[in-house]
Amino acid sequence: MAHEVKVPTLGESVTEATIGEWLKKPGDAVALDEPICSLETDKVAVEVPAPVAGILSAQLVAVGDTVEVGAAIAQIEATDGAAAPAPSPAPAAAAPAPSPAPAPAAIAKEAADDDAGDPQTLSPAVRRAVLEHGVDPSTIKGTGKDGRLTKEDVLAAAKAKKDGGAAAPAPSPAPAAADAGATGERTVERVKMTRLRQTIAKRLKSAQDNAALLTTFNDVDMTAVIEARNQYKDMFARKHGIKLGFMSFFAKAACLALKDVPSVNAQIEGDEILYHNFVDLSVAVSAPNGLVVPVVRSVDQMSFAEIELAIAEFGRKAKEGTLTMADMQGGTFTISNGGVFGSLMSTPIINPPQSAVLGLHRIEDRPVAVNGQVVIRPMMYLALSYDHRIIDGREAVTALKIMKEAIEDPMRMLIDL
Repeated sequence: MAHEVKVPTLGESVTEATIGEWLKKPGDAVALDEPICSLETDKVAVEVPAPVAGILSAQLVAVGDTVEVGAAIAQIEATDGAAAPAPSPAPAAAAPAPSPAPAPAAIAKEAADDDAGDPQTLSPAVRRAVLEHGVDPSTIKGTGKDGRLTKEDVLAAAKAKKDGGAAAPAPSPAPAAADAGATGERTVERVKMTRLRQTIAKRLKSAQDNAALLTTFNDVDMTAVIEARNQYKDMFARKHGIKLGFMSFFAKAACLALKDVPSVNAQIEGDEILYHNFVDLSVAVSAPNGLVVPVVRSVDQMSFAEIELAIAEFGRKAKEGTLTMADMQGGTFTISNGGVFGSLMSTPIINPPQSAVLGLHRIEDRPVAVNGQVVIRPMMYLALSYDHRIIDGREAVTALKIMKEAIEDPMRMLIDL
């Protein structure tokens, strides 16, 4: 009996998605709840599980097609029991053994299709990269958590394969190398934007068009935070099982500022301003398909350890492509750390409908005047971009100054100053 596979409910206000990748092809055996394809929504990638165990008989849509919630995208011929699909891979795996000529181009696809039996599960982004570049994931050493493969691992392996094997496959490597060098061919690759990238572009442009954006800057002496971190990081890690980073300090400093200057934590809705008595902190995280902004809820009620653990978990999920819609929804204020990529200064764009975003940058030693003496201190530039429609310059400058003072004197965060 044929069963239809339908697009599941994707989250509040999300009505459609794009087929990002088929994880199973017609004729493949599938187990109950085994992912058969990956959908790209405006915010995250979502895997569609098989509703029954059986054989995938048809794909009703192609990669890149837009599908609505509830639409049929595939058909599965159900089997009598979950055990039926299991034996089929065994003969298929055994059959090629006597034959020494498997198709090299199929190695990556077979590896991705055999994912359920592999000790590590590949995320949608990693599977896509494996298929696109034709590499064997079993030969790549993963750098992710618990040795899991990341998209960067696959891209690095593909580059190494290309660089190291450019001459080997050709019977006459010398002429091939000469031709490549002599032609100096200029190429252009056309790649369709992912739904996530399209959404990022629309939201950022919307923020520029609809908000009165302005950025105020300050610099902060990181000496006190660095000294506190160096003094307590080992004890902190032993007690809480997580490293003490800088983000928890800035999250706490932001909470102090938002409490004293509530407009920075507010947003416009129609002709009204919504003031929040809580802080749901959006943290900009780099994911394989682009920048995502998961939300740490009620960060103003959390300890340093709880903040670090929450951010680390979001970072892991972003890297593996497992962030959910619930992880991304909401948020009253954003922190974006361009310093991890080496940025010295930037003007971050707010994350609508929020009204402000704090940009962090790299720490570098600079000469500064302290008590009439020129000394070298680890300094960082801070940037607060805000919507001037509801946040006045005085309020923005005051909020950023409170954050600066809290970082330069962390005791303020302990006694609520």
